[in-house]
Amino acid sequence: MNILLTVLLAGLTMVGPLAIDTYLPSFPAIAAEFGATPIAIQQTLSLFLFCFAFMMLFYGTLSDTLGRRPIILWSLVAYVIASVGGALAGSLGFLLVCRVLQGLSSGAGSVVGRAIVQDRFEGAEAQKILGHIMMVFGLAPALAPILGGWLQVSTGWRSIFWFLALFGVVMFVAVWRWLPESLPQEKRHPFELKLIAANYLKVLRHRRFLLLSAALGVAFGGFALYIGSAAYFIMHILHLPETAFGWLFIPLVAGMVVGSGLSGKLARSRTQAQLIWISYAGMAAAALANVAYTWLFPAEVPWAVLPLFFYSLALALAMPPLSLLAMNLFPDNSGLAASMQSFIQMTLFALVSGLIAPLLFDSAFKLACGVLGCLVVSLLCWIPARRG
Repeated sequence: MNILLTVLLAGLTMVGPLAIDTYLPSFPAIAAEFGATPIAIQQTLSLFLFCFAFMMLFYGTLSDTLGRRPIILWSLVAYVIASVGGALAGSLGFLLVCRVLQGLSSGAGSVVGRAIVQDRFEGAEAQKILGHIMMVFGLAPALAPILGGWLQVSTGWRSIFWFLALFGVVMFVAVWRWLPESLPQEKRHPFELKLIAANYLKVLRHRRFLLLSAALGVAFGGFALYIGSAAYFIMHILHLPETAFGWLFIPLVAGMVVGSGLSGKLARSRTQAQLIWISYAGMAAAALANVAYTWLFPAEVPWAVLPLFFYSLALALAMPPLSLLAMNLFPDNSGLAASMQSFIQMTLFALVSGLIAPLLFDSAFKLACGVLGCLVVSLLCWIPARRG
């Protein structure tokens, strides 16, 4: 049963990354069809990410009130509609509208899925399940840009949105049939705006929760830099074609999958703090190696992407314990805590990939320094959070 739950929750978590990564190889083709600049096309990603982050703020609270299943199912309906709209878009403006709706509907699975884990498991078992979910989920961003590149070359960018719509339909059917409700009626919170606002304020005032969420979000910003810069990094810095996005995403995601598996295995033999310190040591080594390589040599595969494998591996070690340390501060509001945590992380992801990446993506060395900067800020958040 845990295997089926893990696969289902991982699939729901894939919805957002697939919508982010699959169409990255099509940036030049979309720009050419609509006569748009690269910066304008970048906004189809930035708007998606900001809407993705914004709606995450509410999914957990809504699921605490209405139950987990209804929120997931209705969000998947909206996601399928938005994906079909993107496939049929006749202008950049309409495509942006569809991307906004995709962003608003893509985050329910990752937020509510985390709350479902909290509903059904605790302690080391919860950390192990989260690690396994991350390990399966890691397949999405690895395969998505490769699939997107081949779809772009063979059938054009619109087929990518048809694929996203099909994936949404498959997940809807799977949730309808095999994902039971995990929050019984007696544990749900009444939909009272005053009470909901008070709960949000309680979380926002919790210094340790904010620091833990920021530590994870900023460390993941190193990942976000390369995702936001993917098209430019692959085609202009590494001088590779649209079908070669695997050179970037396979190392990033393979590291995430391996690190998530290790985090699950080490959950019983290492404390959460020990795992997090090991993670920071690994991320620091990878980030410094990346800076040194890009300073001394021109970027080329495989050396330009090898440090990214080790960075994402080390990052994945810390993701389950950092998430659980933050969420366990609010055991009676796990949905709301998951929402706030996801909102903080995705807002940081959107800021880094949408605003900082365009300032750095013309240079492999600048990108490497950006990752190191994210790591330093993350460490500065973790140290006082640990003391708390």
